[in-house]
Amino acid sequence: VQLQASGGGLVQAGGSLRLSCTVSGHTFSSYNMGWFRQAPGKEREFVAVIRWISGSTYYADSVKGRVPGRFTISRDNAKNTVYLQMNSLKPEDTAVYYCAADRGTTVPTAAWQYDYWGQGTQVTVSS
Repeated sequence: VQLQASGGGLVQAGGSLRLSCTVSGHTFSSYNMGWFRQAPGKEREFVAVIRWISGSTYYADSVKGRVPGRFTISRDNAKNTVYLQMNSLKPEDTAVYYCAADRGTTVPTAAWQYDYWGQGTQVTVSS
């Protein structure tokens, strides 16, 4: 299974980016798909996950913010792709963002629960 993340870049605070992660090599629709991020000097942290069995989504408190839908995870099973729409970006959102795939039946919010990882895409938010 291979995951290819893209869509990162440099954006000003308050701006938006949409990350994409395309999966190849296995049945995409049977995987929970998650996004994590890692800032310099910090541990990798959970951002969001979308489950394969129900399509339900879960988000870290750090990305929920005061504005509903600041971060939104979605998937297109026909395109084998998961997306992370990020709005109202803040400098503290700066990190390398990773997508990951999990074959489990629980809600995976820890890195160790994931079986496959993409290479990461850099997101930099300037103030």
